[in-house]
Amino acid sequence: MATDLEKAAKERKIKYFLISYVDLFGGLRAKLVPAAAIGAMQRDGAGFAGFATWLDMTPADPDLFAKPDPDSLIQLPWKPEVGWLASDLIMGGKEVEASPRKILKNQIAAAAKQGYRMKTGVECEYFLLAADAKSISDSDDTQEKPCYDQQALMRRYGVITEICDSMLSLGWKPYQNDHEDANGQFEMNWEYDDCLKTADRHTFFKYMVKAIAEKHGLRATFMPKPFLNLTGNGCHAHVSVWDKTGKNNLFHDPKGELGLSKLAYNFLGGVIYNAEGLCSFFNPTVNSYKRINAPRTLSGATWSPNTITYGGNNRTHMVRIPDAGRFELRLMDGAANPYLIQAGVLAAGLDGAANQRDPGKRLDINMYTEGHTVKNAKKLPLNLLDALRATDRSKVLREAFGDEVIDSYIKLRMDDWNSYCRHLTQWELDHTLDC
Repeated sequence: MATDLEKAAKERKIKYFLISYVDLFGGLRAKLVPAAAIGAMQRDGAGFAGFATWLDMTPADPDLFAKPDPDSLIQLPWKPEVGWLASDLIMGGKEVEASPRKILKNQIAAAAKQGYRMKTGVECEYFLLAADAKSISDSDDTQEKPCYDQQALMRRYGVITEICDSMLSLGWKPYQNDHEDANGQFEMNWEYDDCLKTADRHTFFKYMVKAIAEKHGLRATFMPKPFLNLTGNGCHAHVSVWDKTGKNNLFHDPKGELGLSKLAYNFLGGVIYNAEGLCSFFNPTVNSYKRINAPRTLSGATWSPNTITYGGNNRTHMVRIPDAGRFELRLMDGAANPYLIQAGVLAAGLDGAANQRDPGKRLDINMYTEGHTVKNAKKLPLNLLDALRATDRSKVLREAFGDEVIDSYIKLRMDDWNSYCRHLTQWELDHTLDC
């Protein structure tokens, strides 16, 4: 039975609800609703003007209603009088096909018809900045190789543990927190789950990290590459597919190469085959391409892919197989839409399974030093424009997501690209003023 939100408000002493949705650019939108009105909102949804957010709508369109999913309810650990709800979008009595959560739910339904359930975990990297966002928050965090630095980690003990304690109280089963490869960068891991639940939690996690950082007088950012000389913010996804009961991992085969089944390799083949088209979803900003096509960073490596390859337990590839029964896709960055991450992986994987796609030969080499020796391996797009063009011409993604979704996304992101192109940079002045 779905949660009765009126009853939940009384039992949990919730005074207000954030009825939220994520637009195509990953922006988290919400209305703050008093508990006294939540019954009507649960039935009818909260009204929005769709054009006012990054959805392909006009001011002439009717009201957009965000109908909360009661089973997504999360009570804010740091402000328990407020409940957060993920929502599905309705317009004119119909579900909005270009809603990111709907896009994912469509792929989940397609997978269910094949008897599949995709489970995922995500690794969300972020920087803790000073309040003015001009520098990292810890001026003593200066090591050339700061990854796992205990001193720097413990100097941010208050922020990190409040976020982790919040996840513990929510039952997410977090299991580790660490200082990442860049100065001022952190990562927190929690247990994997069904991909819709992971997407909802990923959405809330980003909000929670930012809110708790602000509470401590800091600013958190998931921006892909906020500092050119430091490692960027990735958002790696660990992927496995299970049977409809969710009890049997269909990717696991103890006799298979590296413990993966034929289905797992076909699914991986779909990801490899569709990587170029997926790139604009997984790396959705102009800044994203300063991460995946970056030169060496201060620590000695970018930890980001630039070529469409896979390997074993090897972090220099776009995909690595760290353990039996799963693979890790390392392409996504911190700007990626939580729902489109999951929808993209699932759509590509289903294509791979349906068409028996072969991922090719595993490469057990260091791609950063030996990548030039690999023949016929495709490079990832060099910029957002190239990525958008690849998405636009992808027959697989158009069939999976529908023309409406692809066309809307391309239209809005091309506006973003054109806005960037109208910006005059200091680099251009420095290098071409005297032409």
